[in-house]
Amino acid sequence: MKIVIIGNGKVGYSLAEQLSQEAHDVTVVDCDEQSLRRAADALDVMTVKGNGVSAAVLRDAGAAEADLLVACTNQDEVNMVCCLTAKNMGAGYTIARIRNPEYASGFDQMRQDMGIDMIINPEYASAVEISRLLRFPSAANIDTFCRGRVELIGFRLQEGDFVVGAPLYALPGQVKKLSMLFCAVERGEDMFIPNGGFVPQAGDKLYIIGQPESLDQFLKLLGRSTSKVRHVMLLGGGKIANYLAGRLVKMKMKVKLIELREDKCRAISENLPNVTVICGDGTDQELLEVENISAFDAFIALTDRDEDNLIISLYAAQRGLPKVVAKCNRQNYTSIANSVGLESIISPKLITAENILHVVRGMQNSHGSVMNALYRIADGKAEAMEFIVSPSTRNLGVPLKDLRLKPGILIAVIVRKGKIIIPEGSTFIQEKDSVILISRNSGILDLNDIYASADQPAAGTGGKA
Repeated sequence: MKIVIIGNGKVGYSLAEQLSQEAHDVTVVDCDEQSLRRAADALDVMTVKGNGVSAAVLRDAGAAEADLLVACTNQDEVNMVCCLTAKNMGAGYTIARIRNPEYASGFDQMRQDMGIDMIINPEYASAVEISRLLRFPSAANIDTFCRGRVELIGFRLQEGDFVVGAPLYALPGQVKKLSMLFCAVERGEDMFIPNGGFVPQAGDKLYIIGQPESLDQFLKLLGRSTSKVRHVMLLGGGKIANYLAGRLVKMKMKVKLIELREDKCRAISENLPNVTVICGDGTDQELLEVENISAFDAFIALTDRDEDNLIISLYAAQRGLPKVVAKCNRQNYTSIANSVGLESIISPKLITAENILHVVRGMQNSHGSVMNALYRIADGKAEAMEFIVSPSTRNLGVPLKDLRLKPGILIAVIVRKGKIIIPEGSTFIQEKDSVILISRNSGILDLNDIYASADQPAAGTGGKA
């Protein structure tokens, strides 16, 4: 596909990186020559210097022939105009990053009047992700499928956990009765899709998928805290904090927010009267102690500096808070944070890129199985996808034990008429099913892509542990 990206900031660069890796024809537009040089040197992309609002610049970038144009500069208004101009030129599909909460109520009208096919708000998407994490404090990450009927969570195994040191087939019967599946394991730099003989080890990051109630029950059996989060401390008063605080108040949580700038404190107090706002330096340990940080169930660091977020989150974790979440856009920091015990790291740029990648995959496969969801897990080493089975899907009604799947593919869950099915050898898929896959390989566009060709070795279909 021919894709034009306007703006080469954190989101634009991350998106260009992922799309170029999937062999798309990507052109990046930006006014900053140094930023463009970095992209041209590191990525397989074309670059055009100039303002994306200019019709001449868009024409040079090939917007008229583009299958997709993504406007993700730091200015909402610029992104809107870019999409409008590109659409009038003939661009097939346009996506605008719009972050200002004041525009939220008019999104439907914008789509209609300005030729914007999709509006994405990284800060709001991040707030939704964090609020989801607070439902399962023991989980490092949570992804949802089938409108919340199925969830995938990841968490770190500890010494003494009953699943450590024994093969999965030997798990207690009460675990096997749960509607869930062990679908992936991250061990150091390696990622595995486990079978029944896999032996988990302490330090592994284990991913399980299934009904939320079953996941909750498993965590209780494991001895993990499943108590509800009721008191939350937020550090930083930016857009994510505003969206998140509002959501948490609606979830009946008590929120205390610390922000350094007085004008932001005043605005938050006016917009969110139920939130306790403290004007001060949240990276000051003395202030945190005065505000009794240890009494909170969760601490969320959302300042503009990744380093501050990670350091103060580490302090919160050392103070014994059950749930700590840090915002961090620098991918090279994530593994360092994980190594010192910070598991829940939120990256707005990666969430945005993931959402747009989902759209791109769907556009490539407009006549096949509909992709409803796409998540990258295990530090990007694997993908979890949800498809709707179409009449064109092959091997309908064939038992999974008789299928030849590509290596690294696991059929994890089938949802049929609202019923959650954890696949076994005799299970089959049929039209209109929702099928959730785990894949070690990127680039799966359609359910028909999971089948091995005659000259490929077949992989196991997976099943209930």
